[in-house]
Amino acid sequence: MSDENLPGLVDDLYDVVGLLRRRSRRLVGAPLPELALSGAQLELLRAVRRNPGITVAEAARMLGLAPNTVSTLVGQLLAVDALVRTRDLSDRRLARLDLTPSAREGLEQWRDRRSQATAAVLAQLPDEERRRLAEALPTIARVAAGIPDAPDPVESAPTIPLGAQADTRPETSRQPVLDG
Repeated sequence: MSDENLPGLVDDLYDVVGLLRRRSRRLVGAPLPELALSGAQLELLRAVRRNPGITVAEAARMLGLAPNTVSTLVGQLLAVDALVRTRDLSDRRLARLDLTPSAREGLEQWRDRRSQATAAVLAQLPDEERRRLAEALPTIARVAAGIPDAPDPVESAPTIPLGAQADTRPETSRQPVLDG
């Protein structure tokens, strides 16, 4: 594919990912709708669900957010009783994050409903299409990881070659984050 086709590929990628998310959301609704959480708050809760005991700094790296932003989100989620924060037993300077039992149950039920609906559609695809989809996931994850957090207001954002981007996710989270 030539570089002149890249704008169309970019549009198609966002259109398809957006459609997948919207269709899923329409089918199963939002997780924890009673809390009316923001997208960033839900992202943090999903990260904590996948990595119980994660620190604020680890969550910030995983989500590509500033630590102070994650700290603010943690405070908001503590206030609505969705997160618990405990001191690390070996290093009292560190706080470990986990979900409250009700938040964990709500997120897992939501994830299960969404997974079942998506798995039913995937099961209808021919094996070769499922294989190609699975093979594309690491590339999509590299594209996402290569997008800068925010452009420098003075200079244009640098171009980051896909092959040069290291995988900075913790060992416990090597799969692409596609859950929502």
